[in-house]
Amino acid sequence: CMQNKTIIITGAGSGIGKATAELFLKNNYNVALIGRNLKNLEKVAASSNKARAFQCDVSNIEMVESTFKTILSKWEHLDVLFNNAGIGNLSNTIDKISIEEWKSVIDINLTGSFICSKIAFKIMKEQSPQGGRIINNGSVSAHVPRPGSSPYTTSKHGITGLTKSTSLDGRKYNISCSQIDIGNAKTEMTQKMEKGITQANGSVIKEPTIDVSHISQSILNIANLPLEANVQFMTIMASSMPYIGRG
Repeated sequence: CMQNKTIIITGAGSGIGKATAELFLKNNYNVALIGRNLKNLEKVAASSNKARAFQCDVSNIEMVESTFKTILSKWEHLDVLFNNAGIGNLSNTIDKISIEEWKSVIDINLTGSFICSKIAFKIMKEQSPQGGRIINNGSVSAHVPRPGSSPYTTSKHGITGLTKSTSLDGRKYNISCSQIDIGNAKTEMTQKMEKGITQANGSVIKEPTIDVSHISQSILNIANLPLEANVQFMTIMASSMPYIGRG
């Protein structure tokens, strides 16, 4: 029944993850908040007895396994995983990006989503009733890059492959997987857009943003669908951001 549904949200201490956690709590979900900054997570979790905060690095499989195990022992059923944890890289051409920087972005954004999906998939496959939903945060960078973003863009293109594969693997176990590609949601991460951001042609322009509540509401809408229906890909963005068109 509705009030017993459980969601795990990664990167839940700020931005889109935080907004999503707050909305799901308002809608009676049990919410497991995962992230690296425990203080931030606990601040969000403090508002409800249906929330639990867990400090966890998504790129560390042992940590993720033990965290998911603890969550499952508390709430017994996993309905939704929102793979939202992600980091960017400092804008630079590929020749100037260090291998360490590349690895840290790929580890969190792509390997982290793989690890969380792998463990959630197993839980959803083995639980009764069988099934569940995995929602991946893709970003419009899953389609088109910004200048100087090879690690981030590559990680988000990889998320698209992970989404498609997970979706296909999940069919016979009633597990659906979708991807939400977000453009310019107004959070701590997009503050610099207000000042202006470098475009493909080298010019710097101020870009429009949208309230993060539109994103969390879209994620809730996807999560509340019956498992036989899936939003495979959704792009939600500021209507006039320079995404459609030629740079």
